[in-house]
Amino acid sequence: MSGGRRLKISILDDYFDTLRTLECFKKLAGHDVTVWNDHVQNVEKLAVRLKNTEVLVLIRERTEIRAPLLERLPNLKLISQRSVYPHIDVGDCTRLGVILSSNQHAGTPSYATSELTWGLILAAMRQIPQQMASLRKGQWQIGVGNSLQGRTLGIYGYGRIGKAVAGYGVAFGMNVLIWASEGSRTRAETDGYATAASKEQFFQECDVLSLHLRLNDTTRGVVTAADLSRMKTTALLVNTSRALLIEPEALVNGLRAGRPGMAAVDVFEEEPVLDKENPLLLMENVICTPHIGYVSREEYETQFSDIFDQVVAYYDGSPINVINPEVLQP
Repeated sequence: MSGGRRLKISILDDYFDTLRTLECFKKLAGHDVTVWNDHVQNVEKLAVRLKNTEVLVLIRERTEIRAPLLERLPNLKLISQRSVYPHIDVGDCTRLGVILSSNQHAGTPSYATSELTWGLILAAMRQIPQQMASLRKGQWQIGVGNSLQGRTLGIYGYGRIGKAVAGYGVAFGMNVLIWASEGSRTRAETDGYATAASKEQFFQECDVLSLHLRLNDTTRGVVTAADLSRMKTTALLVNTSRALLIEPEALVNGLRAGRPGMAAVDVFEEEPVLDKENPLLLMENVICTPHIGYVSREEYETQFSDIFDQVVAYYDGSPINVINPEVLQP
C-alpha cells in the first residue's frame, strides 16, 4: 500500500490540539495529517471535512460513524482507534470496504481512569468541591464528610479497571464487594475478594458503588431504577464507565428520591454536555467531570501509540488489530 505515497489522515475531536505534542505523533511523519479541534456530528459537515480522507483517526467514542457518513466517504480505507466501538457501524464498514483497526489492549488497564475514579470517591465522600466553593465565598467549614476506612466498596464489573479500583479500596481499608458476570466473580474470588450473593444484596450493602462495565447490548441499562432504589440514603454511586449502563433518567430520579444519596459521574448520556441546565450539573449532591477519565498525557501516549501503529501497519500493507477481517478478503 505504501509505495512512497503520503496518506491523507484526518483526526477528529482533539479538543486541545494535544496529539501534535505527543512523542508518538512522530509516527505519522511524512503523511498529510489534518487535526480537527472542534466537535461536529452533523453528517453534511463531516462529509465535507473528510471527503479526501483515506485514514480516519478517532478519539474514543466522541463521533458516531454510521452508514449515512460512510457512504459519502469513497476514499476512506481505514478507521484507526482503540478499545470498544459501539459508535461505529462495523457491518457498513465491511460493506463499503473500510478496515476498522481497534486495539483492545488486553491486560493493560487505564490507570488514568482508575485514578480519576478514586479521586471522585474521595472528593464526594469528603465534600471537597463544596468545601472549596464555600471557602471561596468567605465561609469556613460547611459540614461533615465521611471516611472510607471500614466502609464497603462495591465494584460492579471486575475487569482491568475494576480490579485496579478494588486494590485502591484495600489500600484505604475498605471492605471490597464484587458483582459481575459469573466468570468475573470467580476471578475476583480467586484474587481474594468477596462477591455478593445477588445483585439485590450488592446494591443494598455498598457504601460506595463504582461501575466498571463495558457498554454493549447486554450491559445497556443494566443498572435499573429498582437497583438504585435499594441503595442506602448515604451511599455514593460512581460512574466513570458509560452513562448508558444506567437506565435513562434513573440516576437523576434516584438522586431526587434520595437513593443513592450522592453521585460522582464522568460520563453522560449525550456528550459533550454544553447545557448548563443539565440536571446533574444542578444537584448539590453530585460531582461531575467532563469525561476526563482517560485524559492524561501518559494515557494519551499509550493509546495513540497503539492507534498510530495501526496506521503505520496499514501503510506498510499489513493491517493489525482488524475488527472486520472479512474486508481484507479478495
